[in-house]
Amino acid sequence: MKKKVAFVCIHNSCRSQMAEGWAKHLGSDVLEVYSAGTEEYHEVKPLAAQVMEEAGVDMGEHYPKLLTDIPEEVDILITMGCGVVCPFLPCKHEEDWGLVDPSGGPIEDFRNTRDLIKGKVIDLIERVKKGEL
Repeated sequence: MKKKVAFVCIHNSCRSQMAEGWAKHLGSDVLEVYSAGTEEYHEVKPLAAQVMEEAGVDMGEHYPKLLTDIPEEVDILITMGCGVVCPFLPCKHEEDWGLVDPSGGPIEDFRNTRDLIKGKVIDLIERVKKGEL
């Protein structure tokens, strides 16, 4: 049975979108994947989508969602490093990945964040497959 995982941050426009993209791309056999934010935002950051495309992950259909747009409860909640207050969603397991938001920085910052997220998603998938989560 697939584990429901939600990647959550404030705007759902960059880091959580990248995590959703990687998790769907690499872990669709074990994960049911969602991402959301706590505040409305008008688009996925273009540089986030661009660097994911460079890595072979199509985010053309991605758009920012709110917590109310995803299931009310998930198995795994991953927050991205939201600063003062991270969003809450009922879950069985919660982690904060503490990632710096590359928004406003050069494309290389987005690439670094993309690669960090990929490694964390691979680790998450391995832990799910081992039954640790």
